[in-house]
Amino acid sequence: MASSPKRQRKGPLSFLSGSLTSFGLGWLALQLAQRIVGYYAEHPPHYDVRFAQSIAVFMKTLFVGMSFLATFTFAFVGIGLFLTFVRSLLPGWSEAEQTP
Repeated sequence: MASSPKRQRKGPLSFLSGSLTSFGLGWLALQLAQRIVGYYAEHPPHYDVRFAQSIAVFMKTLFVGMSFLATFTFAFVGIGLFLTFVRSLLPGWSEAEQTP
């Protein structure tokens, strides 16, 4: 029976770089969300046909909601990775990782 090679654990720098990357993407998503909201504030959808107006409002809600969902998701992941980074700096972290 061949033993599989032991996987190397991620270190604190990996957690920090992932956190900074996620915060950066969250900031970009926030900038995009603000631009989308600004665009729809200046150009509200207006159609004479009720069905077209309904679709336009649906699309506006979808775009705004997805952009803020991306912002929240990236920020939440960034916070989690930053807390993991801080935890990895505390004494006893490597021993805690060895226990199942």
